[in-house]
Amino acid sequence: MARRAQGTAAGLTRERIVAAAVALVDRDGLERFGVRRLADDLGVDPMSIYNHIKGKAALLDSVSEAVLAELPDVAHDAGDWEAVARWTAHSYREIACRHPRVIPLLATRPQTSPTALAALETLVTAMRAAALPDRLIADTPLLLFGFLNGYLLAAISAETDTVPTVPEIDATRYPALAALAPQLADFGSVAEFDRLLDAVLAGIRCRAAR
Repeated sequence: MARRAQGTAAGLTRERIVAAAVALVDRDGLERFGVRRLADDLGVDPMSIYNHIKGKAALLDSVSEAVLAELPDVAHDAGDWEAVARWTAHSYREIACRHPRVIPLLATRPQTSPTALAALETLVTAMRAAALPDRLIADTPLLLFGFLNGYLLAAISAETDTVPTVPEIDATRYPALAALAPQLADFGSVAEFDRLLDAVLAGIRCRAAR
């Protein structure tokens, strides 16, 4: 596609730029993302993009915001904090499966978009309605998303868009780990995700009980 000259009408909008940026990250990954490559995809001069979004950092934040905007509306009773937490976790996992190359961005940059804050607001509101301690409520987003980001970075391969296999373990050197290998057969599955999420939520319940 021929690049338009700077300053000519290119039909650009912020929404079109962000959609193209998400598509570029999905296709090529964060390492190859850049304003010039994005401009090539849009068929515009790079300076035309800067008229709408000021710099690469702002573009990356816009990609995060656009992906998180795919979170559906809460489908559970807002008074049931565990149901809200599970909905949030599974919705976030679904986004990761659709956009595996965006997950490192979500995990490493502050998420302060209205969509991200609205999801957290729903969760903490449900926890306060359940009369959980404020200290525990304040810690929960870090606990939950620390687990989500770490797990999803490990379990979803950004390069192949598939769940990686568990490597074979040398039973002569690591017998205890090798004995547990059959328990790792469902690595990356929804069933494993639910088990680990159960452990996280059980820890929160345990703290609340104290």
